[in-house]
Amino acid sequence: MYAITGITGQVGGVVARELLAQHKGVRAVVRDAAKGAQWAAQGCGLALADMNDAAALERAFHGTQGVFILLPPTFDPTPGFPEARGCIAAIRQALLAAQPKKVVCLSTVGAQASQENLLNQLGLLEEALSDLPMPVAFLRAGWFIENALWDVAAARAGAMPSYLQPLDKPVPMVATADVGRVAAELLLEEWARKRVVELEGPKRITPLQLAAGFGKLLGREVEAQIVPRFTWADVFRAQGMGNPLPRMQMLDGFNEGWIEFEGGPAGSRKGEVELDTVLRELIARAG
Repeated sequence: MYAITGITGQVGGVVARELLAQHKGVRAVVRDAAKGAQWAAQGCGLALADMNDAAALERAFHGTQGVFILLPPTFDPTPGFPEARGCIAAIRQALLAAQPKKVVCLSTVGAQASQENLLNQLGLLEEALSDLPMPVAFLRAGWFIENALWDVAAARAGAMPSYLQPLDKPVPMVATADVGRVAAELLLEEWARKRVVELEGPKRITPLQLAAGFGKLLGREVEAQIVPRFTWADVFRAQGMGNPLPRMQMLDGFNEGWIEFEGGPAGSRKGEVELDTVLRELIARAG
């Protein structure tokens, strides 16, 4: 039996489907039964748990061969990341008490960076779980290609705003299908102590290539356009963010190159899903 957190999201869903396809038992960890109904219909067990509830998480993780941990994303955090810290403390307490056979945690490219930015939340997760007594693997994934869902409408209009700059700078991106597949593979592997796996797509992608990919699939020219750095705070606040600085610092990290895999491009594992495959799915999803 494998307990999967974040199963209602893109990555967690792929992890569960990969395990079910191999006839492995899956326990869906959800906040309410309604959200887990589709998984129960596929033969999964259900465990009701909020990611801040250590006791409920312990029950969800108990007796499992492995646990997949996905820290709930907080894109507009309070300074000091108290939201993430609360979840991390509960997760650590639950894992120590439940003692699953192994743990796979979704982390991120740049989790090891010391500079302040939004991804520090996953660095905190790695720090808190690194000394657990069971084998732990941190799957550091690149920028999700699926983030481009927010660009579909603009691309249809012929222009794609880009916070990733310069426009010809290759960025380590990866499809969530690859992330979930590799996470499931790790859950079925054996290793000792701590392990870090860094994962990106078959090749790095520039904003220019992203725009060109949209253009090819939409049958029109799509121009990538730089969003000036000095406008970011106002743009993000207009979108409803109260604390845009960590997000801005994260983008700076990608643009300046200090958000990178510890092993560099040569040391990362490469996925299989190509850019066009994801963009085609995003265009269809956007309607």
